[in-house]
Parts: sequence; structure tokens; C-alpha cells
Amino acid sequence: MNYHPGITVSEADLRADRTLLGQLLETFFFQDIKRQASWFEQPLKLSHYRDRDGVEVDIVIEKSALAVAGIEIKAAASVTMKDFRGLNKLAAALGNRFVAGVVLYDGETITRFGYGLYAVPISALWQPQQP
Repeated sequence: MNYHPGITVSEADLRADRTLLGQLLETFFFQDIKRQASWFEQPLKLSHYRDRDGVEVDIVIEKSALAVAGIEIKAAASVTMKDFRGLNKLAAALGNRFVAGVVLYDGETITRFGYGLYAVPISALWQPQQP
């Protein structure tokens, strides 16, 4: 399906086209994180990572030259190690500068996938945090 600005997308369209849903989720979360990043005293740099093989990370957050994190957004109810491919490549490229990687997904549990790598339900972003 090809969509253009100003065209309405229905729930049925999103159910039928998971790629479109993923693109909309990526855009939504990028804009939300960009908005929240503006509240920090120290500026955060937001970008996208893609290597020459086409492996990518949806959102890269740089707090400083020494602290970089990555976020992948998945329109899926489960996560596998394969979903961390881009985050693992980013971590390898950055070395000690890479501090964490998160795959946001449409599931229900927070799961650790290695040092500093987590699958986190999208819904967790709007739930109160436990002290």
C-alpha cells in the first residue's frame, strides 16, 4: 500500500499492513522521545543508525560523546535475539560508549537479552514506575 500525507488510514488498514503500522509506531515514538528530550538540561542528540549492510536502529540517543543508547520499535507481540541485530551492531561499533539498547514491542513482559539489552512492552512507557 502506498500512503500519502492527508490520506486517512483506518484500523483495518493497519491490521492488514504491519509494515505501515511499524512505520507509524516508529514516527510516533521518535516524536515523543524528541519532545521528552527537550526537558533535559543537557541536550540529547537523536538520530538513526544504518550500516552499509542495511542493518539499522530506529532511534539512537546520545547524551554525550561517551553515553549512547539505542531503541528499536517492533509491531510484534514477541521478541527474539534477531530483533536485537541492529542494537548489537551499534554496540559493537561504539564499544564502551554504548550504554543500553531497548526493543519496544507489543508484548507484556520486560525481558533481558544480554548485557544492557532489554525487550520492553510499549505499554510500560505509560505505566507508573515502581521505586
